[in-house]
Amino acid sequence: MVNESSGDKVLHLHLISDASGETVLGVARVCLLQFAGLKTVEHLSPLVRNKGDVEKVLSRLRRYPGICMFTLVNAEIRDVLEKGCRGLNIPCVPVLDPILGTIASYMDMPMNGRPGRHHGMNSEYFERIDAMHFVMSHDDGQSMDNLAEADVIVLGVSRTSKTPTCIYLANRGIKAANVPIVPGCPLPDQLFKVRGPLIVGLTKDPRLLAQIRRNRLRLLGQDVETDYTEIDVVDDEVAFARKLCSRHAWPILDVTRRSIEETAAAIIRMLAERRDSTL
Repeated sequence: MVNESSGDKVLHLHLISDASGETVLGVARVCLLQFAGLKTVEHLSPLVRNKGDVEKVLSRLRRYPGICMFTLVNAEIRDVLEKGCRGLNIPCVPVLDPILGTIASYMDMPMNGRPGRHHGMNSEYFERIDAMHFVMSHDDGQSMDNLAEADVIVLGVSRTSKTPTCIYLANRGIKAANVPIVPGCPLPDQLFKVRGPLIVGLTKDPRLLAQIRRNRLRLLGQDVETDYTEIDVVDDEVAFARKLCSRHAWPILDVTRRSIEETAAAIIRMLAERRDSTL
């Protein structure tokens, strides 16, 4: 807990996970309900899976001292984080260890290293509902007039998981809009005027993308032999989308081997890093 320039006491809470961060975030927020009026700044670091990721976390801890809470499975990565926190004299809390250790000891069973999920009903619920409404009304390029209200705008060609990614983000209280990239069709002017939202492009391996499109058309009972599924056309679409994002310096995420949760976690990390750079 530190004193900010305003004189108010603010707790910088660093939440570290090797997955999406949903568990450690839920536990932290439920605990914070017991401290009415406490001002907090959450620094969520999902997908921490190597020493380089831990070094980024430690760098943030040096800049914003507070409390570190984590759910990490890999013993080596945990050790690096804990040693780093000790060196900075920062409390480092493995939030699930007491529960998992007690169960393992009582039942005389080894832990499998797969932390569960925690869903708490609190004041964040209504923020998630608002975010969900926003996502549904801004799906596939709809309602561009208030695009600036988004926290993040997701771009991508057809079937790159834009909608499910935005829905997952909404479940975390993040307002997300998605805009399709269609070669030959100009993007909405509003996209180039907004300054607040983070804009992220999603891409996928063209061959896999073509197969996904074929499967989609087959389920709909439609002809699968179209330009929509032609590998050369799909390859051109993906290349066009990449060039577009590069031209505007929009970050690109390859979602070929990512789950929806991992894609969303990567976007959440970008949002956190962007926010930290402005503090």
